[in-house]
Amino acid sequence: MLTSLIDLAYLLAAALFIIGLKRLTSPATARRGNQIAAVGMLVAIVATLLLHRIITPVEMLIGLVIGSIIGVVLARRVEMTAMPELVAALNGFGGLASALVAGAEIAKELMGGPGDYVVRVALLQDLPAETGFGVYAAVTIALSILIGMVTFSGSFVAFGKLGGYVSGNPITFSGMRPLTLLLALASIASLVVMIIGVDDFATGPDTVIWGAIVLTVVAFLLGILLVIPIGGADMPVVVALLNSYSGLAAAATGFVLNNSALIVSGALVGASGLILTKIMCEAMNRSLFNVLLGGFGGESGDGAVATLAEGKSITETTVDDAAILLSYAQKVIIIPGYGMAVAQAQHQVRELADLLRDKGVEVKYAIHPVAGRMPGHMNVLLAEADVSYDLLFEMDEINGEFDTTDVSLVVGANDVVNPAARTDKSSPIFGMPILNADRSERVIVLKRSMRPGYSGVENELFYNANTSMLFGDAKEMLNALIAEVRAL
Repeated sequence: MLTSLIDLAYLLAAALFIIGLKRLTSPATARRGNQIAAVGMLVAIVATLLLHRIITPVEMLIGLVIGSIIGVVLARRVEMTAMPELVAALNGFGGLASALVAGAEIAKELMGGPGDYVVRVALLQDLPAETGFGVYAAVTIALSILIGMVTFSGSFVAFGKLGGYVSGNPITFSGMRPLTLLLALASIASLVVMIIGVDDFATGPDTVIWGAIVLTVVAFLLGILLVIPIGGADMPVVVALLNSYSGLAAAATGFVLNNSALIVSGALVGASGLILTKIMCEAMNRSLFNVLLGGFGGESGDGAVATLAEGKSITETTVDDAAILLSYAQKVIIIPGYGMAVAQAQHQVRELADLLRDKGVEVKYAIHPVAGRMPGHMNVLLAEADVSYDLLFEMDEINGEFDTTDVSLVVGANDVVNPAARTDKSSPIFGMPILNADRSERVIVLKRSMRPGYSGVENELFYNANTSMLFGDAKEMLNALIAEVRAL
């Protein structure tokens, strides 16, 4: 009877995962979708703990309370601008959890069952003769370790790059790619060694144990080497890919534990992460292979000179002139970028848009898929500022409207509005779909300086005759604009 109830609970959890994932496809339903999926995970966790009688109901309640408190603290204290780092860290912890579960499964078999583990270690008793597992278990355990450790180390390298603790520039050294290939081959060899050692596990588990240890170390190093050569411009793709890895690691762990809920949830995360990675690559007009092996770009403006390109000139504007231009326009499109996130200016952007709409101006927001440092970064920031979902438009939806737009207001965006992507075949961003801001009648760019973005490419938009540059911190300039627009 209990087993049937557990199976029904897993079925309910899987249905909630799918419903939640479906609702995540729209900003208007994303919040509710996240809540539905969270309820599904709660159902799956409670069902698993009851099935295996791992802890008592009281212990389960204590764990839920502690975990909820940690989650609430993180949700309230972590700034929206730091969400990419938090996502990377959570991906890493997911991978580590999968690897630890796989290791625990080996320890369980090694000690003859979870109940004997501590006693046998403490008393240095011999291993029971009946221990051991099959090839299927060895393969799933090895995959959990491999994918989990690659995800763990790779995610925390991404965390370091996103948080500025590690240089956002591509990091390479002589012989790095051959070393990466060697580690990949070593991981495969370790997996094979674990499978070979299965038959003799009961009498001599050293082969499996050492295979698992070597695989853990090799996978950890492999994750680092896979991410350090990737530049800051490709971080949205990396975050999506690591999210997929964490899902695949969870699915592999589900096979280790024979847990259908974990298999379903991991497969959903893995598949959706791969789809998102593909979308990110298409938005940059680059293949995943090119992203992983040919990373470009780094920290914004690193090593770049914040001066004008030779033979070119720009048009600067003032807050007064920009406020007049915006106030008397009929249609304005706001293009947010990472500069808005850094300045935490999303609330000022919404306030300015509200003022313009009160004056009868049509205002829309244009969102590029790779604006910011993670997929959906701009959507999350604007949602925090209570910007109405029906005002947010993806690139394909709004690109045709720029020809009839009076003013495009670019707030901290750079590469995603660079016309060089259309015209300069020598540019590393050539062919990348961009927002057609340059086709507006006028363009106002809020930016600290003339430094290029994460691709390290000079932005031709800044030199166009219809572009005016408003230099300064985005939040400060927007506050000044709000005051001037209100006074008109």
